[in-house]
Amino acid sequence: HCRGAVVGDALATLLEFAGHKVIREYYVNDAGGQVDVLARSAHLRYREALGATIEIPEGLYPGEYLKPIGAELAAEYGDKYVDAPESEWLILFRTRAVAAMMAMIREDLALLGIHHDLFSSEAELQAAGKPEAAEAELRSRGLVYDGVLEAPKGETPEDWEPVELPLFRSSQFGDDQDRPIKKSNGAWTYFGADLAYHYQKAQTADQLIDIWGADHAGTVKRIVAAVEALTGGKTKFDVKLVQMVRLLRGGEPVKMSKRAGNFVTLADVVREVGKDVVRFTMLTRRSDAQMDFDFAKVVEASKDNPVFYVQYAHARIASLKRRAAEAGIVGGSADLSLLDAEDLALVQLAAQFPRIVETAAAAREPHRIAFYLYDLAAAFHAAWNVGNDRPDRRFLIAENAEVTRARLFLSDGIGQIIRNGLALMGVEAVSEMK
Repeated sequence: HCRGAVVGDALATLLEFAGHKVIREYYVNDAGGQVDVLARSAHLRYREALGATIEIPEGLYPGEYLKPIGAELAAEYGDKYVDAPESEWLILFRTRAVAAMMAMIREDLALLGIHHDLFSSEAELQAAGKPEAAEAELRSRGLVYDGVLEAPKGETPEDWEPVELPLFRSSQFGDDQDRPIKKSNGAWTYFGADLAYHYQKAQTADQLIDIWGADHAGTVKRIVAAVEALTGGKTKFDVKLVQMVRLLRGGEPVKMSKRAGNFVTLADVVREVGKDVVRFTMLTRRSDAQMDFDFAKVVEASKDNPVFYVQYAHARIASLKRRAAEAGIVGGSADLSLLDAEDLALVQLAAQFPRIVETAAAAREPHRIAFYLYDLAAAFHAAWNVGNDRPDRRFLIAENAEVTRARLFLSDGIGQIIRNGLALMGVEAVSEMK
């Protein structure tokens, strides 16, 4: 989900730059079955830290990242919970494991230069009775009713039986059937909890934007419909789907296995290639398009690597200013009438930046900034390379200080646009390429 984090952060920065007040929020799914599985997995590591030989059964998390949590719990509680019934330790272990996971997540986000203004807890939301309030509101509008779901299509499982559940009328909004907001055991479904979360957010925001993994595409229609129903259409709501990233090394897939607990962490990637490379690369395609991240390609010094190509343009401009100063030509007032048609083609492209920002913000598509920066860098490099064959086209002409000053002014403006664009992406502009 690294890509989603980068897309969300860049989108938030883009919207702020375009004049919006933005609150960056991280929604913590700390309620439901998955966190109970996390707690049970931590309990295994707790027993292991006390000397027990453990075997991790199917369905629990095998990753070694839980070992430190188990060791901390063992040091604090000794063997108190080794043979205790689950009811005595589940909540404690769940709370501690979630807190440890969130500390790791915050560290990873910091490596990417990402911060959040608010962390919202699903468990706290449920404890405060927010789902019940959302259900009551939807029932009052006739959008939630008690009904029985249809039997699963195809061969019906032997243990299936019709159960009356509270259902949201999502079929009124394009879904293929109505959806339960509670399970048969009374627990809230993901959809039910999400309803409550968005209902609460809509009380204080005029627009909501969710960043979701593409594997949740099937639930977009119903949650958009529910938010529209809950807010009477007053709160705009958009879901940005982000495809997963396939990791490659020299064209070969990096083998990972959740079952075996073998995976490449976000921190591993950032430490190997750097924050700026990760962030820029994640924004070089539409968020809903498939993406390959090749460790070899993203550090390649070629025009096929957008990260390098844009950074190189900025470094080239910085180098130009240094060399001009060494030649005794400094910036300042410049006669821009000396810029010719070829120079003005660069000016026209550079002048598009405000419009690109405006359209990217309106479309909620920060990747447009990356596309534009690559085009601007390519145009600058092309103009620069013409000077290799034509001395009159060089940016630095020692014997013609006036034309040099005009082109310094032009290149300085392009450099500023590159810095601004990279800042929107959370990427630092470099003055030298190592």
